[in-house]
Amino acid sequence: MLPTFTLRYVRLPAHFYERFVPVPVASPQLVAFNRPLAEELGFDLDAYDAALATQVFSGNRVPDGAEPLAMAYAGHQFGNFVPRLGDGRAVLLGEVTDRQGRLRDIQLKGGGRTPFSRGGDGRAPLGPVLREYLVSEAMHAMAIPTTRALAAVTTGERVVRRIPEPGAVLTRVAASHIRVGTFQYFAGRGDIDGLRALADHVIERHYPQLQPELADTEHLNRPEGERYLALLEAVQARQAALIARWMGVGFIHGVMNTDNMSVSGETLDFGPCAFMEAYDPRTVFSSIDEGGRYAYGNQPGIGQWNLARLAETLLPLIDADQEQAIARATQVIETYPGRFEAEKLAVMRAKLGLTGEEAGDGELVDSLLEAMQAGRADFTLTFRQLGDVAASAEAEPVLLELFERSEPIQAWLARWRERLAREAAEPDEIARRMRAANPRYIPRNHRVQEALTAADDGDLGPFETLREVLSRPFDEQPGREEYALPAAPSEQVLRTFCGT
Repeated sequence: MLPTFTLRYVRLPAHFYERFVPVPVASPQLVAFNRPLAEELGFDLDAYDAALATQVFSGNRVPDGAEPLAMAYAGHQFGNFVPRLGDGRAVLLGEVTDRQGRLRDIQLKGGGRTPFSRGGDGRAPLGPVLREYLVSEAMHAMAIPTTRALAAVTTGERVVRRIPEPGAVLTRVAASHIRVGTFQYFAGRGDIDGLRALADHVIERHYPQLQPELADTEHLNRPEGERYLALLEAVQARQAALIARWMGVGFIHGVMNTDNMSVSGETLDFGPCAFMEAYDPRTVFSSIDEGGRYAYGNQPGIGQWNLARLAETLLPLIDADQEQAIARATQVIETYPGRFEAEKLAVMRAKLGLTGEEAGDGELVDSLLEAMQAGRADFTLTFRQLGDVAASAEAEPVLLELFERSEPIQAWLARWRERLAREAAEPDEIARRMRAANPRYIPRNHRVQEALTAADDGDLGPFETLREVLSRPFDEQPGREEYALPAAPSEQVLRTFCGT
């Protein structure tokens, strides 16, 4: 049933990780299994064995060929550097090669107290496990690069956070779990050999075009430091694109610490994440983000800040002359704002039905967002309804109902229609494109909380229904219209929690 595990990360020097076998749980029960992802990973579903799956995904049985370990890393948490974090409750079982030939990590989250737990219990409550399952799979369905959820297992045990809660284990799949904080771990120790080994591993795994044997002749003749500078630039490009796509669906990560930023360009860790409803760039949900450091509108700047921390770790590899290394890395980091704005504008053009590029498009986008903020309009519904307006002016009254103040949006609509008139497409085609770029269904916070509360009480029905809705975010789903609606005042979820 299981695919063949490979052991590439474990071949890195021993101080990159601590070997750790998951701690068995009392009474595991498989409550969610992602069959399409399992098929993609190379599982033999014709030989699917639910009992074996439960044992493996709970950590009670280590798959043949796996060599479990907890990864070492450091990180800036809310701007404060912690030199030793590491997998405090996560266990990397190993890697598998999927049916497309891609190497993928398979990790258990909640697998027990590791050498990096720092006094924690190493376990995970059911609520955060199911939150990550729902949100990560919704992100995937919206074509946003992300880690994914393969399975969720309840443990038959209780864990205590604010209150005692059912315990669970999440099986997470990623291109890798290497973070900016992984580089910081070795840089903080002055371990240049470790940094070089890590950078070479990341290049081989995620950016093979930078390997000397695959590079062009011009690249081969450059100093070695160019390769590591190119790595910084490649990571930056993926991160700018990722954050732009997050923001295009109103996603707020909540804990954009450097230990939560994957160098592969995938969304990593879904603790206190949430989705904005009424548009306001100051929106924060995370209970631990008291100063709004990771508010919706701050995410681009935090992305650059995190990349600057990555650049600091790579300086010894970029150039032996520190001043030269700083100057060269700074040149890369300074290109980030322009790169991000280009990515954001590409996302927003698609959301507005624009395929051509005009100089005033950025200002058109900004004016819409200002109108949405003034009218406290729902982010997701506004863009979705604009698709209907593109097809027919008769849909405009429904759009206007989303705004507490309609004058700014009415003025904006006139400008948008003038811009659409210069598109070489019929209204129905523009509307079709917009519906493919603007989800109707997102993991609205109150719906997620409703599913988690029911699951804590033993009812997985709301979770299963929401999972099915979110698997087709761009489709009209008759009978499920309520899942597209924002929370009523009595349903609003204003704070989310990380669960660690």
